[in-house]
Amino acid sequence: MDKYSRLIISLLLAVLMGAVDSTIVLLALPTITDNLKTELSASIWIILIYLLVIAVGTTQLGRLGDIIARKNIFILGISIFTIGSALCGASANIYELISFRLIQGIGTSMVQSNSGAIIADNFQPNKRGRVYGYTSVGYNAGAMLGIVLGGIITTFIGWRYIFYINVPIGIFAIYYGIKYINRSEPVSNKLDLPGMASLGSALILISYAAVDISTYGIRTFNMVLIGIGIVMVMFMVYIETRVKKPLLPLKVFRIKILSYSLFASFFQSLGFLAVVFIIIMYLQGIRGLTPFDSALLLLPGYLIGSVLGPYFGKLADRIGSRIPATVGLLMMAVSILIYTTLTVNSSLYIILIASAITGTGSSMFYPANNSAVMANSPKELYGMSSGFLRTLANIGMLGSFVISISIASLSVPRSVAFEVFAGVGKLVGGVSLSFMVGIHYSLYVSMVITLIGAILSFSRGREERKAIETMAKT
Repeated sequence: MDKYSRLIISLLLAVLMGAVDSTIVLLALPTITDNLKTELSASIWIILIYLLVIAVGTTQLGRLGDIIARKNIFILGISIFTIGSALCGASANIYELISFRLIQGIGTSMVQSNSGAIIADNFQPNKRGRVYGYTSVGYNAGAMLGIVLGGIITTFIGWRYIFYINVPIGIFAIYYGIKYINRSEPVSNKLDLPGMASLGSALILISYAAVDISTYGIRTFNMVLIGIGIVMVMFMVYIETRVKKPLLPLKVFRIKILSYSLFASFFQSLGFLAVVFIIIMYLQGIRGLTPFDSALLLLPGYLIGSVLGPYFGKLADRIGSRIPATVGLLMMAVSILIYTTLTVNSSLYIILIASAITGTGSSMFYPANNSAVMANSPKELYGMSSGFLRTLANIGMLGSFVISISIASLSVPRSVAFEVFAGVGKLVGGVSLSFMVGIHYSLYVSMVITLIGAILSFSRGREERKAIETMAKT
């Protein structure tokens, strides 16, 4: 095994751990809620706090990697995540667990925001697509793998081990990272703490309001929170026009391929990641499957995506990102359309077919789009672009979580849909038919959002990787 293979292993292990932990808690949530004697409205923050910290942290920690060397931030991130995992497993109450999940999120955001830039530092532009294909396995198949592992570990070992399992893997990833990742040269840059703080405040307020709506329905309290959150977004935009080093410099948006690739990633996450949650709600709440069996039914498609990712990444190296990324998004939209044919008595083979199409589409989109971002980013902005890519994807994931609960629950009491989502309730009779209407409506919204991402992906224009490689060598 050569040096670069070991480098890829280090990157893959690190991003896999973070991605798995974005969803591994999902199927363990009922058990954790019961074991720690708390309410669902509190335990749901075990998931949300992790996603929030990553969404906000990745805006600046990639930039911090520019300033003090990405290798240092990357390895420190793995270390913090590993320590946070051990603390999560030892938590005595819900408040400790939420606090330690925050620590996990800090470590993950350090890893995610720098991994793409580390690839750009260590591989030529026409070789990066294949490497992004491998790491996309960690980011995206890892999220699905987390659902399955959450069911297996919680059922057969105990919920605390969904966190303890990260400790030996983290130690191994730290060793490989120290030994095989090249140290990058520091680049002059500055942090945008006011922008990060305003973005974080907005996301926290809107997320809290969304959980409140899902639990109690629309009321004055959550509407006020959403209003304040929107004001904070506007305030962030105001700040960004006045700071010397904003979250992402405006000059980046003059690079058409780069900017369109970033926002294609956002709309893909916002639209498509909700589908996983929605289909699990269907399988649990309407078909009566256990959370574990529901996850296993979706697994084959994600395995297909994991296998094909490196090959389509290599294809993107040869022909550019536009075609494979766009076709991948269109395939995801087709799979959503297939899901809309589900009824209360549909054959479960429909799930397998749609999931296989999803896996193929994701294997085309992720490595092609990720490599397009880094191949078209100025070298001095590698860390910032890598971090912003993950920021947009994580904000999209957070938005998907809200979409999957809020829209699908329009046709039944929100408290009922919330229980189904958490895996502690099932629907029968006429309520199932009503909930099916909400699921279809949610899927149509997700499909439209995914198609917007496809339009942006196609509109990015053509790129010549060979030309980029020549520029890199001169």
